[in-house]
Amino acid sequence: MKTSNIICGLALAAAGLISSCKKDYLNIVPTDRILGSAVLADSMLFQDYIINRYMSIRLQDKEGEGTNPGFGRGFEYGLWSSISDESIYNNDDNTWVIQQGQMAPENTGIAGTIWGRSYRSIRECNFALNNIDSVAMSDGLKKKLRAELRFIRAFRYHDLIRNYGGVVLMGDKEYSLSDNLTNPDMFKRSTIKECIDYVTGELTAAAADLPLKNNDSWLLGRATKGAALALKARLLLYAASPLYNAGSWQAAADAAKAVMELSQYSIDNDYAKLFLSPNSNEIIFERVYAVSARHVCLEISNGPNGYNGWAGNTPLQNLVDAYEMSNGKPISDPASGYDPQNPYANRDARFYASILYNGAPYRNSTIQVFTPGGKDSKDGPSNWNTTKTGYYLRKFMDDKNPIDNPWDVAGLQPWIYMRYAEVLLNYAEAENEAVGPNASVYEAINQIRQRASVKQPPLTPGLSQSEMREAIRRERQVELAFEEHRFYDVRRWKIADVTENTPAYGIDVTVSNGVYKYTRKVALANRAFKTKHYWLPIPRAEIQASNNQLEQNFGY
Repeated sequence: MKTSNIICGLALAAAGLISSCKKDYLNIVPTDRILGSAVLADSMLFQDYIINRYMSIRLQDKEGEGTNPGFGRGFEYGLWSSISDESIYNNDDNTWVIQQGQMAPENTGIAGTIWGRSYRSIRECNFALNNIDSVAMSDGLKKKLRAELRFIRAFRYHDLIRNYGGVVLMGDKEYSLSDNLTNPDMFKRSTIKECIDYVTGELTAAAADLPLKNNDSWLLGRATKGAALALKARLLLYAASPLYNAGSWQAAADAAKAVMELSQYSIDNDYAKLFLSPNSNEIIFERVYAVSARHVCLEISNGPNGYNGWAGNTPLQNLVDAYEMSNGKPISDPASGYDPQNPYANRDARFYASILYNGAPYRNSTIQVFTPGGKDSKDGPSNWNTTKTGYYLRKFMDDKNPIDNPWDVAGLQPWIYMRYAEVLLNYAEAENEAVGPNASVYEAINQIRQRASVKQPPLTPGLSQSEMREAIRRERQVELAFEEHRFYDVRRWKIADVTENTPAYGIDVTVSNGVYKYTRKVALANRAFKTKHYWLPIPRAEIQASNNQLEQNFGY
């Protein structure tokens, strides 16, 4: 992929814009950016500008490191799973304030950049859309680029809506300092329904002009018709859900069905390898990172301390308990065969592909979280990085990449924003809510469960609508674990007051005379959720910047 080359090219181009001046030292051209006029004067530079909208805003911390590497949050340090009941971030990384119910407009933890970065990206898209007609290029290329820009802008609005509810719709407007920035209409928030209608309309229009597939590897990660339709299906699913109450389940089912009927995607046979290669036919939309970039050194960031890893996003027992036995029965079923003192035997294969546990095979050894003496416990090296939950992350981790000194490794690594399994799950949920558990609902779920590397038994025939609802929710929890869905799912279902008020559990493993003992424990104290937390607070700085005209979310 040439994304990194594009960034370097833009930097060099920026350097070339320096013009000489006659001792007017205050009148200089910045060397860290490119003038809009230069972008519009060069069709290749304009296309690079659009590609960099996928990269989006790279915020800088005080050391100059990128703290926001992708549009979505990237995927190395604090995952969104670590502000849900899937994991905790071992060394906080601004996640505990959310887990412990202390989030406020002045302190939004790792969620603080969403509002500002999204509107910046929307303005950047609007600049390109408003000026594309002045760029010298073919009408066909302009048509495709417009569709890409509308998709990126819609993705940004989708991120705003699912975090804040109704937001400010900008249309194609580019505000500047010459505008009346005290006009209250600038900051008026639209309803959730108005926002959903606008964004899904944009995605419908974008899908009409986007290609069915991107065959050229240079185009890997760019929008397609399927990406636009899949994002539309996700938004309509959210709209029909109890928290939003702004759409119909049938519309959501129909939207997901439209993606299925493209016949472009299928379930990957290998669940574990799906997350290691950017070329799976299950992937609908992804971000591809160069492994050598510092922000994607997943293995050292999340690996066990016994391997010199930093632990990172450590899975919770809450998630571990959601994985069925290999016979398809939940561990709470007395007939499942589950043994709490041999808890990892005969579990759903996705468990082994997602979570490292005591005794798990890993890098020519086994994970040892037991005490005394376990190398991946507090008795091992770098014990300040020992897991607090008794588990380590397995999903996304590529054993071909080194844990020690990983920054010079070449290669590509994907972050999947949308994949076909999610579309099937979206369809099954919406169709079940619209008409009940018909054959198509079973077919959608069983396709996922019958993945060649998983082979979970098909769902039990004859489930009621409510039983199917619970089955689908469990399936989403394990199939999409750590992929930043759970945080939004429990909110849109309005069950977060239960799931997020449940303690963050882990496991304590001790050994004596070769016999292991497993004891449930609380891994992070004071986990809490209040009704107001169904939506994020708009950062106080954004409220103040609007001259206090922007309406804050309820309760903050």
